[in-house]
Amino acid sequence: MIATSTVRAASRPYPRVAFPTLRGLLHTGPGGFGLGCIGLVCVLALVAPLIAPYDPAHQEVRRLLEGPSATHVLGTDDLGRDTLSRLIYGTQPALAVGLIAAGLALLVGTALGLVAGYRRGLVDATLMRIMDGLLAVPTLVLALAITSALGPGLANAMLAIGVTGIPVFARLVRGQTLATLGLEYVHAARLLGASPARVVLRHILPNIVSAIIVQASLSMAMAILAEAGLSFLGLGVQPPAPTWGSMVTTARGYLQRDPWLMLAPGAALCLIVLALNLLGDALRDALDPWGPRGARAGNNDRASESRAKTLPSFAVGARDDDAAASF
Repeated sequence: MIATSTVRAASRPYPRVAFPTLRGLLHTGPGGFGLGCIGLVCVLALVAPLIAPYDPAHQEVRRLLEGPSATHVLGTDDLGRDTLSRLIYGTQPALAVGLIAAGLALLVGTALGLVAGYRRGLVDATLMRIMDGLLAVPTLVLALAITSALGPGLANAMLAIGVTGIPVFARLVRGQTLATLGLEYVHAARLLGASPARVVLRHILPNIVSAIIVQASLSMAMAILAEAGLSFLGLGVQPPAPTWGSMVTTARGYLQRDPWLMLAPGAALCLIVLALNLLGDALRDALDPWGPRGARAGNNDRASESRAKTLPSFAVGARDDDAAASF
């Protein structure tokens, strides 16, 4: 009885995390812009073979380095390939790397962070020293080392980028887990005999999932930039498959003569990274229980409690009597 009342009392001061709806994100300016851009990239990646005006690998020797025209809206590259078609097809590897690499980092990093934060002691110290060692190496340098050992290619690039993102999630989740372990309702659940798996999955993870979601959106942006960097250096997706990074590599050699070649892939990279960051900021504001939305919910709860306290005693008794009579 005492433990049950402790759980109820401990849960009152902490507002619940309300996950935003799609309509709620669209109503916010930055969040709607970010979500719209990401949705457009997803649609382009899915229907690229249907809407691309040309085969991205098709070469026209007589149309080398042409500027924008009615035939080729964004011009052609040094091999006569249509820039717009290659830009559209480049959404596929960018989206694949963003989802798979960030997903790998999220799953492994979250698991390691939960284990380190909950177990503490030697397990925590060992895992965190390994994560610190990985964080000490710059992300791109570590990705270069992994792809150099495994070989170039999209799959190896996704694996390398995912490995470099694991320490970020592990450190974040470990810190959030340690903070959540100090709350009263977690102590109450452990006193009631809940298993470690139940404590982690039912009491800790739901309270830190908002921070994980926000970090996942930012990690997707970093993964797309890392893939572009690896493709720029020739260790990512191999030709003739089009990627935004390889398009930047091609445009670099003709920057003074034909600067429009750099414009399309550079703008695409800036736009998707900006969209993911704006979406991450919108999710952070929406999921923060102490933010404006959480404050409004907390004010409503406190207002309802104050109204209940100011009700006359006979009104409270009548309400209780009616509830009892209904049973």
